[in-house]
Order: sequence, then C-alpha cells, then structure tokens
Amino acid sequence: MDLGQPVGENYANPNACFFHVLFKAAALAFYILSALFVDNFVIIFVMTVLLAALDFWVVKNVSGRILVGMRWWNEINDLGESVWKFECLDQESLARMNKKDSWLFWWTLYLTAVAWTILAIFSLIRLHADYLLVVGVCLTLSIANIVGFTKCQKDAKKRIQQFASRTIASRVSSTIQSAFSVV
Repeated sequence: MDLGQPVGENYANPNACFFHVLFKAAALAFYILSALFVDNFVIIFVMTVLLAALDFWVVKNVSGRILVGMRWWNEINDLGESVWKFECLDQESLARMNKKDSWLFWWTLYLTAVAWTILAIFSLIRLHADYLLVVGVCLTLSIANIVGFTKCQKDAKKRIQQFASRTIASRVSSTIQSAFSVV
C-alpha cells in the first residue's frame, strides 16, 4: 500500500488527473529518450520546453482548479511591484474535494521537480551546459507552480482562520450583549 494515499476512494476527476500527469510525463520522457533517438539539440530543447510549458499551463489553470480548488497568478501593480493573487474555494467546498485527486496533484507536483533536479545534476556531472539549460527552464516552471500553489494553500488557510476568528468573536460579542441586555 502507498504511504499516505487514501484507501477505498476513486478519482473524482480522472480526465483532469490524466492531463495533470500527461504533460509532466511527456516532458520528462521526451527529454530522457531523446538522448537515445534524436541528435539535434534544438529539437530536444523546443519540444521539451514546449511540453513543460503545456504542463505549467494545465497545472496552473486547469488541474489546480479542478483537483485542489485553487488558482494563482502574479500581476505587476502600478508601482511596478509583483503582486500574488490567489483564488480558492470556500471551506465547505474544499472539505468536499476528493482526497485521492489532491494526493495525486501534490505528489506529482513535487516529484516532477525532484526528477528535473536529478536530471540537472546529471547534466552538471556530464558537463553538458546546453542540456542544463533545458532542465533549468523545466525546473523553473515546475518550481513556479509549487511556489504558487503553496502560497495559495497558505493564503486559503489564513482566510479560513480569519473567518473562524471573526465568527467566534461575533458570537462571543452577541452573547455578552444579550447577557447584559437581560439585566
């Protein structure tokens, strides 16, 4: 049995799960297998980065929304500062999210970054700076999604805590007011 994987639950969104994994696997597989079958660095670079970019977009805009109920983006405000924006489902909807979908989302997100890191180490050991560039671009896209969704998850937890605090404070305040109005 896999560690931490929910038991007895099916994927609620198998299509989203499939595409969430597809472009990650395609980028990694093409990069690894291209060394055996393709002798043109430009083709390897373009195809691998294209597949990694498709993965980035699918994760950021589609599977993140469907599998974990989150979406993030970054904007530049009028002062030229970078501002992170987050969208997250409400607490009740998040509680209903499929655990297996969420598990797949987070594990593949982190494992892909680990795989690209290992490939970067191999490129360094073999002294292939050009292939290190390919891996660096793919690793950067992977880490950007990790950072974005991690910040989004923390923001969602903070909002839930603020909501709970406001609700409790409101209840306590109304209880105190009703107690004094009786007297």
